[in-house]
Amino acid sequence: MDPSGNNTLAVNVVIELTPATLQSIVENARRLAGRNEKGHYTVDTADKLGELVSRFLAENDFERFVNDPENYT
Repeated sequence: MDPSGNNTLAVNVVIELTPATLQSIVENARRLAGRNEKGHYTVDTADKLGELVSRFLAENDFERFVNDPENYT
């Protein structure tokens, strides 16, 4: 269940991103998380990507989008 109380499922999928998009995600996530005492970044960038995509889908009403058969062509 997500923090808003909505029932959700975690689904692993393959998505296509440009290299520039992925680079931005990695750079921003690392910059915001920082490094630990050993100099390692303290963020899992794959998890961060999942969080970003999930939030984008929720904020842009993906459920409405998938309910429209026209979007399947």
